[in-house]
Amino acid sequence: MTAGDHERRSARHAVVTGTSSGIGRAIAERLLAGGWHVTGIDRAPPDWTHAGFVGLQADLAEPHALIAQLADLGTVTALVHAAGYMRVGRLGELMPDSGEGMWQVHVGAAEALATALAPDMGEGGRIVLIGSRTANGSAGRSQYAATKAALTGLARSWAIELAPRRITVNVIAPAATDTPFLRDPSRAGTAPVLPPMGRFVDPAEVAALTAFLLSPEASAITGQTITICAGASL
Repeated sequence: MTAGDHERRSARHAVVTGTSSGIGRAIAERLLAGGWHVTGIDRAPPDWTHAGFVGLQADLAEPHALIAQLADLGTVTALVHAAGYMRVGRLGELMPDSGEGMWQVHVGAAEALATALAPDMGEGGRIVLIGSRTANGSAGRSQYAATKAALTGLARSWAIELAPRRITVNVIAPAATDTPFLRDPSRAGTAPVLPPMGRFVDPAEVAALTAFLLSPEASAITGQTITICAGASL
């Protein structure tokens, strides 16, 4: 291992999923600007570079295949699971493959990553799961809502288990966020409603909250779901 490799591995190191675009990329860029080393996990090879960023190509729909690829990551300080996608459909039209696929990416990947990384996290480790305000329920999005609601159960359970080690686990639940995901053609029948503030959530705002939850100042916040909604919940 070179001196440079040692320095990078000993620094704050976050594993972030979904760094190719949207919220995941905004989080990676925010952490890199703050001096973190980031390992990004995406299905496609990364199309951007940074001295502190390493891209790992993996299909989160097969989360347990990730485990072997995580062995050489070194010490991991934080896990941020931001990857996700939405398939819509009303009751009577639901496709089992859509529900199972979203469950694997949103929930199965979170389980696989946390199971692999949390046991070796030191005191002050952090886990942040990117959920959705839709977890409260939304017509035409029941399968998606169910997978995002499950993240709260995971986070609260893990928070209890990891509290003695002072590792925190939280969920950030954005409302409609201005990303390519917002304009996914598959959402055409369930277009998001503009929040009362007259704008959608900015990915940078989700990234800023993530950075705070990963900071020492947030060390007493755990087991919480924090909503960013531009007034949509009011």
